[in-house]
Amino acid sequence: MNVLEAIMLGIVQGLTEFLPVSSSGHLVLLQRIFNVKEPSLFYDTMLHLGTLTAVFAVLWKDIWEILKKPFQKLTLFLIIATIPAVIAALTFGDFIEDIFISAKFLGWCFLITTVLLVTAEILSRRAVNNSNLRKADQMNWLDALFIGLMQAIAIPPGISRSGATISGALFRGLDRDFAARFSFLMSIPAILGALVFQTKDLLTENESLGEQITINPIAVIAGTITAAIVGFFAVKFMLKIIREKSLFGFAIYTGVLGALVLIDQYITKFVF
Repeated sequence: MNVLEAIMLGIVQGLTEFLPVSSSGHLVLLQRIFNVKEPSLFYDTMLHLGTLTAVFAVLWKDIWEILKKPFQKLTLFLIIATIPAVIAALTFGDFIEDIFISAKFLGWCFLITTVLLVTAEILSRRAVNNSNLRKADQMNWLDALFIGLMQAIAIPPGISRSGATISGALFRGLDRDFAARFSFLMSIPAILGALVFQTKDLLTENESLGEQITINPIAVIAGTITAAIVGFFAVKFMLKIIREKSLFGFAIYTGVLGALVLIDQYITKFVF
């Protein structure tokens, strides 16, 4: 991967991380299009580290409140919501890495995102009409556990982490504003955990053909910084969309993209 390709992927990461369209799915797809040979899962994690900066920049008040009062319900709920993904990563680590490299389920995973978003939007509108939406102080541990399970389901590329967790919160009847904030707060331990699991890939990683691929550190740094900068300027705008706009537009996008990927995987084979 050259620096220009890394910057382009960083831009995509910064733009898609905060929309429910799967940033990891887009990165895997672009890596296929550009024939990128660097370790897919490791590079994806480094770009997420860049956008983690944007999360801190936008949600610093929420993070500061947690740091000032670590022993509170929100902290407990974040811990509960993180556990399912940790268990999934420890149990299915090799399988997860394989699907990042092979991208064999990418099209189907985009379609799963579509189903989640459509279902969540319908349920959210019904809750609004019935005045059944619950605020942050009405959240319970079952809500946190369910949202955490949705995050675990969203580990494969193509299933949006933010889309799945926001959908999970909406499934449980939580309001959209809190659903978005809780989802992005959950991204902090998720990204840090992914970095821990990927430290073994800092130097080299075996790809599917058994080749030893050397990581281009300049490209990785360039992509990570780009993702941070683009994410910083984009996160507030994107978070506003998630909070206030319909999820149907994102659902249509991921549905069309998933269909195109499947067509290429099974018929045209231009990229896959």
